[in-house]
Amino acid sequence: METREILARGFEARRTHLISVAYRMLGSMSEAEDAVQEAWLRLSRSDTGGVENLGGWLTTVVARVCLDMLRSRKSRREQSMDEHVPEPAARREDGSDPEHETLLADSVGLAMLVVLNRLPPAERVAFVLHDMFDLPFEEIATIVDRSAAAARQLASRARRRVQGSREVPDADHSRRKAVVDAFLAAARGGDFAALLAVLDPDVVVRADGAAVKLGAEAELRGAETAAGTFMRRARGAQPALIDGAAGLVWAPGGRLLVVFEFTIEDGRILAIDLIGDREQIAEFDLEIPDR
Repeated sequence: METREILARGFEARRTHLISVAYRMLGSMSEAEDAVQEAWLRLSRSDTGGVENLGGWLTTVVARVCLDMLRSRKSRREQSMDEHVPEPAARREDGSDPEHETLLADSVGLAMLVVLNRLPPAERVAFVLHDMFDLPFEEIATIVDRSAAAARQLASRARRRVQGSREVPDADHSRRKAVVDAFLAAARGGDFAALLAVLDPDVVVRADGAAVKLGAEAELRGAETAAGTFMRRARGAQPALIDGAAGLVWAPGGRLLVVFEFTIEDGRILAIDLIGDREQIAEFDLEIPDR
């Protein structure tokens, strides 16, 4: 059997699952089918010799395609002021399509799709993949281009919104703000010991491509390395609320260039994500008090 035929059979065996993933992310059956078709095109053009888990590979590709579609949709909506309305999965009149019947039997309700539609793209992808399909955060991180800790935070933030609590609880917000404020004060003051006190020993700092072009390291690990770096580079940062959570931004001359997202647990910073990509920054609900 030729390799292409083997791939085609493997793809068809997973098509229903892939459409189910895409439909939950996009809320549109037609767009879900387009996303899955794009995954097939990428599969047919790729060297899959080293792929051990075809289902996982395809799910990752579909998720990335959906994320791009959500970001494009958000950009168009901001320009046109139109609101995307989720579509229920339509039942075939003769009931002869087992793929759609299976999807309907396991489908989220339209009300849930409306709630999901209000989430920023990266939050929606992280929530759907983890809470609905049990994908590990380590895998989700590669899709949304964040650390695993930040991917966990995206899903957690989405979960609060889905459950009806948009804001971080007041006590948690105060604790997070205290940690971020301590980090910023130590960085501005060049206090290496104080930085170590708020950083987890195994802290991970990740920067996206745009932030790397501005001078950030792509990845740093360990408290001492991170502390040494931010003593030199974080003095120009300023406090901000990022989707209601305490964080920092770097906006020299009033021009927003980088968002600092913090993952905090038990009073220590586990991860810092530096985001300079304009499309990703546009996803955030940002409040910058000093601007």
